[in-house]
Amino acid sequence: MDWAGWAVFGLVATAALTAAMITAQMAGFTRLDLPLVLGTLVTPDPDRARVVGFFIHLVAGQGFALGYAAAFAVLHRATWWIGALFGGLHVAIALTVLLPLLPGVHPRMASQRAGPSSTAVLEPPGLFALNYGVQTPAVAAVVHVIYGVVLGLLLRAG
Repeated sequence: MDWAGWAVFGLVATAALTAAMITAQMAGFTRLDLPLVLGTLVTPDPDRARVVGFFIHLVAGQGFALGYAAAFAVLHRATWWIGALFGGLHVAIALTVLLPLLPGVHPRMASQRAGPSSTAVLEPPGLFALNYGVQTPAVAAVVHVIYGVVLGLLLRAG
């Protein structure tokens, strides 16, 4: 496995993905502020949460990059299109499983069934994160496919 590549390129790909998501959010393409969502898992302060959340996402991205590197090693092949396929699978799981389950464990996120007495400060993402805007799934898909392409181009399979 390409350990040096995983360590370096996983960090680069994750930082680029996170920066692209932040840029899309600031440009109004999505209301999903991923660093805020992740950071408020551990702190209620929104400014601190964005910083903490950025680093949480970097660590998670390194974990996913390790999975990509292991899959490339098993296939004995790393290409941009295999990386893109992995990115598509990655975002499909994130949008259909991970984000919809988040309200069940997030202390500051409402659930779909939260009533008027809820004190949660974050809206639940819902299926495909559509509660954060109709363009959110497309934004997430594009940046995750790019993440996979970058790893497919930069990592060695053997």
